[in-house]
Amino acid sequence: MPQLNPSPWLFTMILSWLSFSLIIQPKLLSFTPTNIPSDKTPSSTKTPSWPWPWT
Repeated sequence: MPQLNPSPWLFTMILSWLSFSLIIQPKLLSFTPTNIPSDKTPSSTKTPSWPWPWT
């Protein structure tokens, strides 16, 4: 069964993971988020109940 032969695919997999780990991931992690979470406590809003016609 040729799909069990790891020779052509093992190098491709290792090369893709190395490129992701060494090149792409540091570039993505260097971006700063634009929406920084704040330390504010969320304000709770009281919504009125819906006036159902059958009650």
